[in-house]
Amino acid sequence: MAGKVPRIAVYKFASCDGCQLSIVDLEDELLEIGQRFEIAYFMEVTRAARKGPYDVGLVEGSISTPHDVELIKSIRKDCKKLVTIGACATAGGIQALRNWANVEEFSKYVYAKPEYVQTLEKASPVSEYVQVDFELRGCPVNKYQLLELLSALLAGRKPNIPTYSVCMECKMKGNVCVMVAKGIPCLGPVVQAGCGAICPTYSRGCYGCFGPMESPNVKSLATSFIDLGMNKKDVILTFRGFTGWSKEFREVDGLIEG
Repeated sequence: MAGKVPRIAVYKFASCDGCQLSIVDLEDELLEIGQRFEIAYFMEVTRAARKGPYDVGLVEGSISTPHDVELIKSIRKDCKKLVTIGACATAGGIQALRNWANVEEFSKYVYAKPEYVQTLEKASPVSEYVQVDFELRGCPVNKYQLLELLSALLAGRKPNIPTYSVCMECKMKGNVCVMVAKGIPCLGPVVQAGCGAICPTYSRGCYGCFGPMESPNVKSLATSFIDLGMNKKDVILTFRGFTGWSKEFREVDGLIEG
């Protein structure tokens, strides 16, 4: 991207806006970003929008409607690099919990006129519909990882984002393992680092906001949960959280059945 000011576009699909707010939360660093990038499209911040093409597209949210499918394909054509930000865009998010249920049944009880609701049977990560160049995990994303991503894109290098587990963050902070010491179920051993081990630091098990790490041994951890006294149903539900629709966590159902 050397030689010109890269153009950034920020998009939202089904989500809570938290990852977009993480961009705004960069505060002082945002001033520097504004000097090094042209923020051409960012409806969360300004209605002043400039047409593509764009050098970088940052996408928050899961694909949940037929309109979303068409829009994300159009966005992909408009962006040289497409980066998904947050648990919704990378793993389906909380709204993907509906993927294990009957959407029409939900709609019947929630909406007065469910026949007007146009939705897909499943809420899915962006990567199920278009090619994604990089995934930035988290619920919400870590704003410093976001800054590293933008710096890497500017320099034309690979982002230095950790792929080790939350357990490593616990070790670096000197935390006592909540599973070993207190018997609290924790997804930390199979979840990618990035949050600073917030929950274990306050004696709570990791909820898996950053999704599965590289090559997670989910079967071993699920077995450990059973050894702690959890029944199989509760073990499955523990993995069905912020990133439950990710491929590795989705497979837990079959791994511990029988």
